[in-house]
Amino acid sequence: MLRRQAFNIVALSWIFLGLSMLISAGWSLYYSESDLWPILNSSAITVGVGIFVFLLTYTKKSKDLTPRDGFAIVTLGWIAMAGFCALPMYFATDLSYTNAYFEAMSGLTTTGASILGGASTVTIESLPHGILFWRSFTHFIGGMGIIVFSLAILPMLGMGGVQLFRAEVAGPIADKLTPRVKQTAKLLWYIYVGFVAIESIILKMVGMTWFDAICHSFGTMATGGFSTRDTSVGAFSGTVQMVLLVFMFLAATNFSLHYLSFNKRKFEYFKDREFKVYLILIAIFTVLFFINTSSIYHYSLESLRHALFTSVSLLTTTGFGTIDFETWPSLSKMLVFFLLFIGGCAGSTTGGMKIIRSILITKYLVSEVRKLLHPKGVFPIKIGKKVIPDEVVKNTLGFYLFYIFIFVMTSVIYSITGLDVETSLTAAASAIGNIGPGLGSIGPWENWAHLSDLAKWVTSFTMLMGRLEIFTVVVLFSRSFWRK
Repeated sequence: MLRRQAFNIVALSWIFLGLSMLISAGWSLYYSESDLWPILNSSAITVGVGIFVFLLTYTKKSKDLTPRDGFAIVTLGWIAMAGFCALPMYFATDLSYTNAYFEAMSGLTTTGASILGGASTVTIESLPHGILFWRSFTHFIGGMGIIVFSLAILPMLGMGGVQLFRAEVAGPIADKLTPRVKQTAKLLWYIYVGFVAIESIILKMVGMTWFDAICHSFGTMATGGFSTRDTSVGAFSGTVQMVLLVFMFLAATNFSLHYLSFNKRKFEYFKDREFKVYLILIAIFTVLFFINTSSIYHYSLESLRHALFTSVSLLTTTGFGTIDFETWPSLSKMLVFFLLFIGGCAGSTTGGMKIIRSILITKYLVSEVRKLLHPKGVFPIKIGKKVIPDEVVKNTLGFYLFYIFIFVMTSVIYSITGLDVETSLTAAASAIGNIGPGLGSIGPWENWAHLSDLAKWVTSFTMLMGRLEIFTVVVLFSRSFWRK
């Protein structure tokens, strides 16, 4: 059974969430738009429910949280927060609650899949500024939350696979950057907010308004992808796109490496195997896109920019678009499909499988082949100079199997609801990878509005599982979890 303290912490997060809605209300007041009262009402409801549950579950006997409490706080808290985040959009627009919840969950999980724009009756640019800001602000909340979750909370819950991201870099210990989770969260908060502030200033300097600059900084650093324009960042200049590209790259880099660089003055990016593979993958996909699309755009700097931006945007699971890659040749579209699975570095705001897991699985396969040739040989799996424990290898294999299983099942459900094969496969990969766009009817210039309500709720749950590393959600379906 779950303890009162777990619900108490979740209720406290609702109070802070409700208060954060007042920032969006400030933009509504500044632009004198009609979404002011819907946002204020949503804030009042969220804070009111939070205070009620907090007082109802308050206890003076505070104890250390158990792994069971941690799983419940993260998963149930995320589901409920999406419900409250949907309220401003539901009250201020003509969206159904299903659509509003989908948009909110997509924002919190930093997926960026949207039911707005494209052929939708509700376009992004028709929304009032307060709602547009809140929509992007959900990225900010989710991005910061997932960094703390990945680097501070998961190790406490015994999620061994996450320790992989510290396999090579000297400095902080594998499970926490500092001995205390509170200190870890504070340091990560400073780095994350600092990047958002710096990017906002630079974007303003290269031509964006402050409003657009802040909203796109939220989407970039969270690797989310919500834009204030129907044509995504294709509506802005090439200079703006290059600034976004740089910060997407930084957002999908392990934040412990940023910590070492800023706080310890140790530039150890190129000592990290995952970071080096990250760079190599960007280079490979950029070159392949550039060559394969030359028949359409020829060999030009603009073509190279689109190839590089698309590679970084999809590999980092941000999902910003500068061009409709649905018009690209078949090889490029196949490469786009592969990019929907890889993801960026562990310990970042990115989604997907994460590069470090792919490195480990590759080493495991090589080890198994060597065992076939030398049955009596001992071949430990190493990343750098460190041997990876068998428990971590099993955890990673389990994650891969779960990931593929959920991808297949979600694809089948989409096809049952009437989506074509291309859309079903890429929608499933995009949802669990927290990417946003795909191919078919959910391409970069399209949206998810045409999905049935069943498909939207399935997508919302799939996005949540992908964001919370699958096991954190799946464990709640275990009978033993709910036993006393």
